[in-house]
Amino acid sequence: MKTILWATLSANGNYAQSSPENPPTKEALQDFAAQAGAAGNFIVGRRTFEGMRGSGNPGPFGEIDIVVISRNTAEIPGVKVAKSPQDALEYLQERGHHTALISGGADIHNSFLASGLVDELIFNVAPVLEGKGLNLVIDKDRYQFKPVELLDCKPLGGGVVQLRYGIDR
Repeated sequence: MKTILWATLSANGNYAQSSPENPPTKEALQDFAAQAGAAGNFIVGRRTFEGMRGSGNPGPFGEIDIVVISRNTAEIPGVKVAKSPQDALEYLQERGHHTALISGGADIHNSFLASGLVDELIFNVAPVLEGKGLNLVIDKDRYQFKPVELLDCKPLGGGVVQLRYGIDR
């Protein structure tokens, strides 16, 4: 199964932190919806999912398989709860998916990277600088130097640039 890690980063490389005062760019949201629609799914951590869910309606993701990774939550109505990245991927394979979109947050991204389960990275770089954002923290023994291949680079509008990299597993 092909796995794609998707994130929005600030121009200085931190995870772009969204909040009601600092919402994500519409370009990044549109891209996420398009990527999730193409994959037919996305994998997310519980806290990030709760932030996305907001009012409780499925929004543009009503027909998409959503997998929430949580060690502490047993069940969330309308989504599959998995205990690990491997469990999430097994579930999506059983459902007939050939691609999995890993949408966040930072702990989920880092667990997939540390397990060597990422084939591609999609970074949407937003035109902001943030001092409090989280970083991708990768296994220092495994990733002292890991070349990636630039597959695509394109502007999404609004100053957002998308970088797409391949990782040789």
